[in-house]
Amino acid sequence: MQKFTLLLLSLVLLAPLGIDLYLPTLPQIAEGLNSPVSLIQITIPLFLLVMGIGQLVTGPLVDNFGRKPIALIGLALYIVGSAVAATATVWPVFFLARLIQGCAVCCSAVVAFSGVRDRLSGDEAARAYGFLNGALNIVPALAPLLGGILAEAYGWRAPFWFLCGYAAVIGLIVVFCLPETRPADTLRVKGLPLAQYAAIAREPRFLAFAFANAGALGMVLTYVSLAPHVLMTEGGLTPLQFSFAFGANGFWIMLVSAFVNKTIRKAGRPFCLVMGFVTMLLGAILLLAGMTLLPAVWQTHWALYMIPVAVSVAGLAFTVGPATSYALEPYQQQAGVAAALQGFIQMACGAGGSLMIVALPVAEKSALALMMLLGAALALIAWRCSKKMHGSVTALK
Repeated sequence: MQKFTLLLLSLVLLAPLGIDLYLPTLPQIAEGLNSPVSLIQITIPLFLLVMGIGQLVTGPLVDNFGRKPIALIGLALYIVGSAVAATATVWPVFFLARLIQGCAVCCSAVVAFSGVRDRLSGDEAARAYGFLNGALNIVPALAPLLGGILAEAYGWRAPFWFLCGYAAVIGLIVVFCLPETRPADTLRVKGLPLAQYAAIAREPRFLAFAFANAGALGMVLTYVSLAPHVLMTEGGLTPLQFSFAFGANGFWIMLVSAFVNKTIRKAGRPFCLVMGFVTMLLGAILLLAGMTLLPAVWQTHWALYMIPVAVSVAGLAFTVGPATSYALEPYQQQAGVAAALQGFIQMACGAGGSLMIVALPVAEKSALALMMLLGAALALIAWRCSKKMHGSVTALK
């Protein structure tokens, strides 16, 4: 089972690599494409928005045609999108590349989370989802530094050529090592299963957990989108210093995720959800306190941004594993469709919420604090919903 989970992890990594690897090179990309940095920054939430919407299409595809073929299609699209980004000379072509990459990762994400649901359920599934999301944090820990080194040595296009190579290697591993896990009794659908999506979306329990994930992701995405401006433009950090600060936070989430994995076993999923609420609320309070109580001369110091962020992003680790397992638990025969709808809500609504918060005419830190409060409120709703549930489900054999 460990080998299988690692294979799924290699697919899930396509999404964060597609964001974090090129994050320190945003100014270089903007200069190379003769466009404002703000325009290139939009490609981060755009990437996740396409990923979320695309899962509504790929969900039924993995139920109809199997997990492995859709994974290979996604990897092929990822290679194409990365190559287009690496050779772009104008920003519209770069935007097109990011759209292609977004379509690619919606395939790999649905395959990965459907695969977990195929083999596991209950607390076992929660730990697997927590492992996937926790291990993902090695990417924001190391990818910005790797992307900066590649760009420094070979130019801003090099990180995208690296993504081409990574997808090609994973494609070979999937061909020879990834088993087909689609259950024989999986319900097939014709066309876009709007009726199935509507039926699942009418379940308050499903919506509570899916939106808890969206709130946590939106909070992290807001932090990521604003971090280059707050830390480098206002805070005066160099790109290398930014990479270390960003990376340290990634390692922190990874440590918290390992703790959460043990906590699920000992204290249960509801406890983790309430901790997600507490950490996001505390992060917002610390951020607002630093803005209002400390001298103006301290306001640009990186610690006043990163310490509240470190507290709040722990909420992501506490929330995502339990909430995802609760959301998908009832849908063994519709794992692909349910995972797609959950992914759509998490990615599209998280990215959409982040875009709206960032667009508000308020300071960057105020916008992040608002998103932290929204994430905390949604985690609280999910916790209250989990308290109404009884019993546990053991791992499927």
